[in-house]
Amino acid sequence: MKRPWWNTAIAAMSAALVLTGCGIAKSVANGSAAAAQAKIRAVGAESEYADLIRQIGGPYVSVTAIMSNPAVDPHEYEANPKDAIAVAEANLIVQNGLGYDEFMNKLEQASPNPNRVVIDVGEALGYRANTANPHIWYQLNTMPRLAKMVAADLGKLDPSHAAYFQARAHAFIQSLKPWDEAVARLRAAYHGRGAAVTEPVSDDLLQEAGLDVKTPWAFQAAIMNGTDPSPQDVALQTQLFTRHEVGVFCYNKQVVTNVTKMFLSLARREHIPTVAVYETEPAGLTYQQWMLEETNAIYNALAHGASLEAIS
Repeated sequence: MKRPWWNTAIAAMSAALVLTGCGIAKSVANGSAAAAQAKIRAVGAESEYADLIRQIGGPYVSVTAIMSNPAVDPHEYEANPKDAIAVAEANLIVQNGLGYDEFMNKLEQASPNPNRVVIDVGEALGYRANTANPHIWYQLNTMPRLAKMVAADLGKLDPSHAAYFQARAHAFIQSLKPWDEAVARLRAAYHGRGAAVTEPVSDDLLQEAGLDVKTPWAFQAAIMNGTDPSPQDVALQTQLFTRHEVGVFCYNKQVVTNVTKMFLSLARREHIPTVAVYETEPAGLTYQQWMLEETNAIYNALAHGASLEAIS
């Protein structure tokens, strides 16, 4: 994904170096330096990863989320001084990889630290660099596997609380069971049912549930990368609605274009229920709650024709 951010990031890092120095001096002056160092400092490039770290680390970890505003298109993210400082000071960073958050690599290179632990989720879980759909947190097995890695790395950074981190990771994994069950219910009832999307945000979830994502991949990729889909793909997508070949339309709430607005209107006109899906975790929800709510919304769309306009 292309983002016009690097000039901003350079300025951000320059500011970060100055501000970090000022911050350290102030911390020493007020006697809080020791307290500040007591916690592991962690960064989640995406809010869902920050939430995972927070749930596992508890009071022993201070966590910053970089991309955390569900009202903003993550594709347009630009680095800022606050983010640069967080990266420079972090002991642990979790980032998606797969080309989704390349700005993180630049920020890390601008503040090298051989002792900093960086988990590139896509790489750590064995995805190829050219994986087409980077939204891997929508897969059922991503967060359970990542939780174990985060707990292990936190335990290395703070061995005195390693057992605590392991217990929290286990609890996190167990808490995902309601989502697993909701996906199984969706699969049992609607396996093979057609679904349309604007881009591949929730494709992995839909496919895990056995639904048939009928939107042409070229159409999805165009919207994801901020370009216009071809007239041919627009026509194919239109037919899915007018011929009622799909029972639900999942659209990225954070990426609104004239094309996505057109298909949202078409879905409503054709009485095809719509479900808003998100790239970053909605405020006030845990990862578990977010995934469960979207899965249940898809089920309700197919079972009852109910639409979900937003997650509050």
